[in-house]
Amino acid sequence: MTNLSWDLENVLPSVIADLHELITIPSVSSQAEHDADVLACAHRVEGLLKGAGCPEVRLLQAGGKPAVYGHYPAPEGMPTVLLYAHYDVQPAGDHALWSSPAFTPDERDGRLYARGSADDKGGIAVHLATLRAFDGNPPVGVKLFIEGEEEIGSPSMPAMLEKYSDELSADVFVIADSVNWAVGEPSLTTALRGVVDAVVTVSTLRQGLHSGQFGGVVPDALTALVRLLATLHDEAGDVAIEGIDSFPGPDLEYPAERIQSETGILDGVRQIGTGSAVQRMWYKPAASVLAIDTTRIADASNTLVPAASAKVSVRLAPGQDPEVARAALRAHLERNAPWGARVEVVDGQLGAPSRLVLDGPLAEAARSAFAEAFGTAPVEIGCGGSIPIVAEFAEHNPDALVLVTAVTDPDSRMHGIDESLELADLAKAATAEALLLVNLATGG
Repeated sequence: MTNLSWDLENVLPSVIADLHELITIPSVSSQAEHDADVLACAHRVEGLLKGAGCPEVRLLQAGGKPAVYGHYPAPEGMPTVLLYAHYDVQPAGDHALWSSPAFTPDERDGRLYARGSADDKGGIAVHLATLRAFDGNPPVGVKLFIEGEEEIGSPSMPAMLEKYSDELSADVFVIADSVNWAVGEPSLTTALRGVVDAVVTVSTLRQGLHSGQFGGVVPDALTALVRLLATLHDEAGDVAIEGIDSFPGPDLEYPAERIQSETGILDGVRQIGTGSAVQRMWYKPAASVLAIDTTRIADASNTLVPAASAKVSVRLAPGQDPEVARAALRAHLERNAPWGARVEVVDGQLGAPSRLVLDGPLAEAARSAFAEAFGTAPVEIGCGGSIPIVAEFAEHNPDALVLVTAVTDPDSRMHGIDESLELADLAKAATAEALLLVNLATGG
């Protein structure tokens, strides 16, 4: 018999307590010194799924960080839904800037502050709450895929999908890793930008030279690097890399004052790029210099720097071929170095953008669930961030519905200082997910 009975209210306290515990594990996938923490977090998620009555729980691995897999077989005639989140997190950055310790959960004014609270251990909490609400007996088949390397671009996902194609197939995918339109206002994300990045090293000398003796004749590498990086944008701030394109997006208003509030851009600093805010954030490329390796100011001397490096990241518009973009970025960096400086480019992350179509009865079941849970219809949005697994799931399951949902909001500061989660929206997101499972079971 299909179980349509669920009780979310009584399980939320235990779910939030478990979210607190997950947060205390600094599962930073990008730093080797946290490899043991990443594995510890995977095992903790494994234990939580077993505790939720999941009959099959195991770790999946294909050369990278382990993913946690769970499976509740579908009742006869029912579809299967795969619930996705990731347990790895970004580094905390400067701990001194946090209002409370980065890996110590702190509830203030209805929000939970800590690294990973929003991105994406909050997504794990949503799935866990849904499963506990049904007392481990969901009305449809449910698979869980809790990834451990999303924050480093999911490099082993192609191998994972090849190795575990049966496990990672479903009728509906729910990827709880985007952002809502506002606190209390849900969204369904239908477009995501892709990403390519690279480390570029510029060299001009075999060794450092006295800046007074040879300055004005010999170029230093840091100045050459800065001039090269300046070619990534035109005067308006649009990306100026030939072969990296823009695509049209929806006409959705995103007021300038909202951007001011959400970003904290300093007074007098102008926005960059041309076109609407939505176009610039979701449907046009964006180039950023993420880091530079050179002499520290504290160690500076009157010396011409012989070599300097920078990490460059480019977000790709939905519709852009990421391999074409990678080649375009490399060609631009190699072609635009000033004064004949030598350039070495090492390719990094590559993630495909996504465009999703939400139509048909399954999509309507999702819209209805979110509208009921939040008390307002979900807004279809784009997302400037990159979730490469969205395109990969869609490619490997062409007949499935892929939903990109959220538990975070524009004030959550994912990847930033004082990351946080609105706890009331955690409850609403879990309610929406439970209602979705019921709708899928009943055809509602």
